[in-house]
Amino acid sequence: MFEKLQGIEDKLEKINSSLCDPEIVSNQEEYKKLMREAKTLTPIVEKFREYKKANSDLTEAKEMLADTSLDKEFRDMAGEEAAEAQKKTEELKEELKVLLLPKDPNDYKNVIVEIRGGAGGEEAALFAGSLFRMYSMYAERKGWKTEIMNENPTELGGYKEISFMIEGEGAYSRLKFESGVHRVQRVPETESQGRVHTSTVTVAVLPEAEEVEFTLDPADLQIDVFRSSGAGGQKVNKTSSAIRVTYLPTGMVVECQDERSQYKNKDKALKVLRSRLLDEKKAKQNAEIAGERRSQVGTGDRSERIRTYNFPQGRVSDHRIGLTLYKIESIMNGDLDEIIDALITADTAEKLKAEE
Repeated sequence: MFEKLQGIEDKLEKINSSLCDPEIVSNQEEYKKLMREAKTLTPIVEKFREYKKANSDLTEAKEMLADTSLDKEFRDMAGEEAAEAQKKTEELKEELKVLLLPKDPNDYKNVIVEIRGGAGGEEAALFAGSLFRMYSMYAERKGWKTEIMNENPTELGGYKEISFMIEGEGAYSRLKFESGVHRVQRVPETESQGRVHTSTVTVAVLPEAEEVEFTLDPADLQIDVFRSSGAGGQKVNKTSSAIRVTYLPTGMVVECQDERSQYKNKDKALKVLRSRLLDEKKAKQNAEIAGERRSQVGTGDRSERIRTYNFPQGRVSDHRIGLTLYKIESIMNGDLDEIIDALITADTAEKLKAEE
């Protein structure tokens, strides 16, 4: 482990030297790539240097303790320092193990979130709207930007489906465990008898695919232009600017009608298509890797029921890690950190177990 850490420290020093090279600075792509790598390696190197300092203190304290020419008071002090340094090196060693776990290369990326109403008709559509609001408010708390890519609203203010991009450093690392089926139990606004209904909504979280990662062949695309539709009212676009892109090899369809500009809609639709195809490719690769660890936190399978929001009892339960919180109102207002932190901790514990 320590040879690996020394290699990482050497690599960071080399990267930092390269970042001062005018040739690298003028190459924006290369510069951004190295900056990203340096940002990933810096916390590991800082912790490793902390460990080396604590280890050096431990060696020094042990030498003093072994020196019989020193009086008892000095040796007692050395014994306390040795115990403290020993404890610190053990703690830092565990922290370094976590920092050395393989990183998801998509963690730094923006995300495209797709929410679709499932079982429950209009109530599922209304809850899709509630989840969109929840994620938008969470993004706002984090200082991230939210942009709607496509929406299919209902007359009561819900969504049959909505896709939106969240732009912000590390958005995927925080939101990647949200993929799956979200179940809601509440009395619908449309229910006159006051009975609790159960509905479901599907959430998919895709890392934004960069053009270099997934190049689309124009020959594989069928692009149709049509007039926007919506829930009614003045917001409905009267011009034919909505775009439907069909990926011919698989028949995958992406629509975008949020913008009044045909060009902007096309650009957004291609972003979504690229991200979906990259996600599909990644899922296929994972399935092909024999004996790959399947995290108990969740596979990201969209058919997996991951969470229940029970409004009468005021609770939110995440079924993957057995977490239940009685703070549904604050969670629906974007207070998601406690759930997300618990999911990341559980996933890290799984990875450490697999490494051992």
